[in-house]
Amino acid sequence: MAKVDAKRADGGAHAANVARGLRESALWIFGARVIDPTMVALVGISLMLITGIVSWADIVSNTPAWNVLVWFATLIVLADGLNKVGVVDWFGRGASSLLAGRAPLVVTAALVALFFALHYIIAGLAAHTTALLPVMLAAGASIPGVPVRGFAMLMVFSLGLMGVLTPYACGPSAVYYESGYFPRRDFWRLGLIFGAIFLAALLGIGIPYLARDYL
Repeated sequence: MAKVDAKRADGGAHAANVARGLRESALWIFGARVIDPTMVALVGISLMLITGIVSWADIVSNTPAWNVLVWFATLIVLADGLNKVGVVDWFGRGASSLLAGRAPLVVTAALVALFFALHYIIAGLAAHTTALLPVMLAAGASIPGVPVRGFAMLMVFSLGLMGVLTPYACGPSAVYYESGYFPRRDFWRLGLIFGAIFLAALLGIGIPYLARDYL
């Protein structure tokens, strides 16, 4: 009987935790106009501490999570700083000037590859999109013969592939990196290999396909 009661209690606690998580997720997703997503995360952590789901010792001893927070936040701020001082804009305009006079398909492939490779110096897809996409689109559009619509589609498609490159490429990458399943050297090596495969597939398949209608 005691075992049955214990199982029921565990089941009830689990259901309560799931319900709390769903409420916080809904607030995080749909309540951005009312409350900042960061505040939602802080409220969620506070509630877990108050209700005893986790202890302060559990939070403090979670070294991988603190590692992700410190270097991910640092790299995001660094990328934002590079954008504010004009380094990203200068780099994009310099690349467009070097490619001026080339064949449109060559320019398209080169700018997409550059856009993809520059994710090594920027943390997160949102920061990458905000800092680089307008600059690279403007650089491509300034070169005669480059079809902006097809070029923009290739650039946006590449955003869905570059998350494999580095531990700070996107949010899930940081979680995978700190999970311990991938040694540090293998993570970088496999990111480079698969990033090259994905980029080659994007350019090798995407350019001929889009060339029929947009290029």
